[in-house]
Amino acid sequence: MTNSIHVYPYIPNSVPEVKARMLAAIGASSMDELYAEIPPELRMQRPLSLPDPFLSEHRLKRHVQSLLAKNTSCAEALSFLGGGCYQHHVPAVCDEINGRSEFLTAYAGEPYDDAGRFQALFEYASMMGEMLEMEVVSIPTFDGHQAAATAVRMAGRHTGRRVVLVAEHVSPDKYSVMQNYGRSDLEFRRVPFDLATGTLDMGRLASLLNEEVACLFLDNPSYLGVIQDGPAIAAAVHACGALLVVGVDPSSLGVIAPPATYGADIVCGDIQSLGMHMSYGGGHGGFIGTHDDEALVLQYPSRLFGIAPTKVPGEYGFGDVAYSRTSFDKRENGNEFVGTAAALWGITAGVYMALMGPQGMRDLAYTIICRNAYAKQQLGAVPGIHIPHAEQVHFKEFVVNFDASGKSVQTINSALLEQDIFGGHDLSLAFPALGQCALYSFTEVHSQEDVATLCEALATILKK
Repeated sequence: MTNSIHVYPYIPNSVPEVKARMLAAIGASSMDELYAEIPPELRMQRPLSLPDPFLSEHRLKRHVQSLLAKNTSCAEALSFLGGGCYQHHVPAVCDEINGRSEFLTAYAGEPYDDAGRFQALFEYASMMGEMLEMEVVSIPTFDGHQAAATAVRMAGRHTGRRVVLVAEHVSPDKYSVMQNYGRSDLEFRRVPFDLATGTLDMGRLASLLNEEVACLFLDNPSYLGVIQDGPAIAAAVHACGALLVVGVDPSSLGVIAPPATYGADIVCGDIQSLGMHMSYGGGHGGFIGTHDDEALVLQYPSRLFGIAPTKVPGEYGFGDVAYSRTSFDKRENGNEFVGTAAALWGITAGVYMALMGPQGMRDLAYTIICRNAYAKQQLGAVPGIHIPHAEQVHFKEFVVNFDASGKSVQTINSALLEQDIFGGHDLSLAFPALGQCALYSFTEVHSQEDVATLCEALATILKK
């Protein structure tokens, strides 16, 4: 980068005279003095290795478009990726509403009143509560991983216990976030799953449950797509006074019983499947739901929106519930620090649920289960492929084993990519006991022709 001074049209206050006035206002003579408290060994002693800036809007746009063109999106290639970010149909109305300036540009964690957006988030939480059969639902956290981490910390505070049991077949990324977020307060222990069935090992769970355990966390359906025995798990966990925290994909709730019906104390998950594009990693937002138990509700760190009468008879308003428990009010003494939330995606999910309605959500979930059953049957017939846990009911995704082919998942996925097909997530490193396995996902957007294309491509690759 050259040492010439630039005034950047996209960076506020980059005019040298403006910078000088700002430094003078805070009593600093230079940028070095401003950063004097940062030890020199922690400061980069050279300029960043960046190209010269684009001062023309046209040239900047052209450059960014050339970078984006290097990507291959799931709109261009056939994708069977899942594992937490899924390709669903996004109705046009979702993009229309979340693109409106009053929602798109509004800040998520503001202390000021914004009654229209408060109502939109209240409606979102109400519809989520109806699906979850829970009375209290938070506004969206950053993503589902953060929601899981916050949910187990809520359980720890509520029970006064430190040990958190986590099912071994939870997403490795989710478990990493949970550990990072909770390690100062909690001790994490894993509960193995049965390799033969893909479900939680109930014998090992029983041996790990004791009076030190705050909660058990598991996903249902699991990361591997298997639906687990919720009532039996809940009974075992509650017998030792612990809480059951269940992660759930909300798009499954049209056909699968909500965790609340079999005893879950805290339910959490990600709303990406409710009207959000994958977007090179996805628009994500996490949710947390509980029953209206005051002691447990007070453990929420995030904002909760409710409805209450105003001083005008017959008029109602929307605003914060139990605001005093948040870090906005208690600052460093709050349950946890709460920053910017994914409120825009909560509004989007609300639009999606309102559009779909109960019958639409049932149709969606039923279609996905049928797609997976069909794909499982077709893939299982391809020479060199074995479907572990084939006898289980899977929702949205399942494991495909390639051991018999003698090829690695990495090799297979590379060959698929040459045909503009994204294969499944490689599980061989995170779950070595499963062998050369991949996690394949099928949603309502996948047709019989798509499944046939995948099967034909895999048959050809595995024969070589």
